[in-house]
Amino acid sequence: MNERRPTEPDEPVEYDRVDVSVLVVGAGAAGARTAIELAERGIDDVLVLGKRGHGDAHTTWARGGINGALGTHDPEDSPAIHAADTLNEGHFVNDPAKVETVTEQMPERLRELDEWGMEYSRTDEGEIDQRFFGAQSFRRTAFAGDHTGESLLNTLVDRAQELSVPYRENVMITKLVSDGDAVYGAVGFDMDAGEFVLFNAGTVVLAAGGHAAIYDRHTSRDDENNGDGAALAYDAGASLMDMEFMQFHPTGMAVDESDPEWEPWSGRLVTEAVRGEGGRLFNADGERFMERYSPDQMELDARDVVARAIAQEVAEGRGTENGGVYLDISHRDADFIRERLPRMYERFQDLGVDMAEAPVEVAPTSHYGMGGVAVDDGGETGVDGLFAIGETMAGVHGANRLGGNSLAETVAYGVVAGERIADRADGPGEVPEDLREGLVEPHLSDLNTLAGHDGEHEAEAVLADLREVMWDHAGILRDEPSLREGLDHLEAVRGRAADMRVGPVTSESFELAVDIGFSLVAAEAVLRGALEREESRGAHYRTDYPDRDPDWRRNVYFDAADVGGMTLRTEPVDEPSDAVQAALDEGHELDYHQLE
Repeated sequence: MNERRPTEPDEPVEYDRVDVSVLVVGAGAAGARTAIELAERGIDDVLVLGKRGHGDAHTTWARGGINGALGTHDPEDSPAIHAADTLNEGHFVNDPAKVETVTEQMPERLRELDEWGMEYSRTDEGEIDQRFFGAQSFRRTAFAGDHTGESLLNTLVDRAQELSVPYRENVMITKLVSDGDAVYGAVGFDMDAGEFVLFNAGTVVLAAGGHAAIYDRHTSRDDENNGDGAALAYDAGASLMDMEFMQFHPTGMAVDESDPEWEPWSGRLVTEAVRGEGGRLFNADGERFMERYSPDQMELDARDVVARAIAQEVAEGRGTENGGVYLDISHRDADFIRERLPRMYERFQDLGVDMAEAPVEVAPTSHYGMGGVAVDDGGETGVDGLFAIGETMAGVHGANRLGGNSLAETVAYGVVAGERIADRADGPGEVPEDLREGLVEPHLSDLNTLAGHDGEHEAEAVLADLREVMWDHAGILRDEPSLREGLDHLEAVRGRAADMRVGPVTSESFELAVDIGFSLVAAEAVLRGALEREESRGAHYRTDYPDRDPDWRRNVYFDAADVGGMTLRTEPVDEPSDAVQAALDEGHELDYHQLE
């Protein structure tokens, strides 16, 4: 398709206009489930936007499972105990009401997915199977082999198509149309045609993922999870929350990056299901080192505990030559591994490693942002009509996410947000003339200028610099001098980002240039939040403040100042319900040795 003709400096930028009642930005599980809920409630004036082809979203990379207290194997489990485990794992800075919203919904959501045809793994009796996952008191992680996210998204896409939910692919949103009090739509571009688009929308739902890819080693594809959702909401006047809490998954692939066959896999997720099915961690000396750090829960302790243990082993010289440790499940039968972990087995088999015969090398990798956009109990931000759900929102996971809760959050809050929106949806919005002239058109002019800009720095190199800054200065271990240095380095990256060499609108470099703008916002928030929180809690570990401080049982909020810059404030956390507090008092805990 021909590229859009560049405009002259004083010539208005051309754009298409689309009118819609509800615009859903993001076509993963959260966006799809919201659209399904709206369609089932009779709201048909909905449009779902995806940056990639239909059914190609980060949800498909979620491997291990989705939580819900079905009690398939452990009938004593309950939503209240699920909530207690979530609060424990989140070190009690989760929003208890949001946690209960998810855990109360999930048994019904899992059965609903079953009715819609999700290909769950089954027990011998034909029930939805459930496996152990780290830091969970009971087996409550339902799964489809080790491709649960893929099966989930396929099921949701099929259901959405049955309901004729409108969808548009290969569209990237670059700015929300907001006056700080209400949202009126969004601006973006068609990534294939190179055309700009204004979406007039009465309601906008951000289901655009998280910001794990602002780090050098990460489990996301390079062109997603760059902070789009958080940055769009922040720019529109919404608050961010808990951005300092970044989860480093213990087991990303540790590879020889000089080997072209292995290099693309650096940091990619080795699902927790490997450990959930009995995988064991060994250092280069052959020691099963989790016995030193967590003799009761071993490899299935909380992700932050296992990640720090691996980092400590490597730092003390007991790591592999690729900077990791060994994950070994070869004591399990080969047929068992191929049945329960088919994608992992195939991946390593293709790379010349048989998991049934040999261990694989793993190391911590940036995986998930617990923080994000601050929302109320229905998923709405402080900007009227603007919602954020899934990994884009904050509140459910606290200081560290319980494995299996990410997919749970997407479908639970897709329903919650859909219910809220359906009760108030009243047709397409209309962008006020002053916003069209003062915000939309200047933004389109800026995008038009960016396209084809002949700057000094390659966009790909600038993004790599940003990721290196975050890995070096806001990684697993943090302290004040390093965080302050990281903020200084980030400003230097910002300077280079202002002078990039960028291709036309349809080019990869144009997309990367837009992504870098989002990533800079997310990265600054992570660094500033980590500097502000003078304690260690969950995934946030300050070597200069190594203990958890009860006075810091607070959430950190981030707001855009009226005259520029990022301001921070804190608010205390609410208390859990009586039922969840009772479950906490009962002290349920996984005994790893049930797996032996």
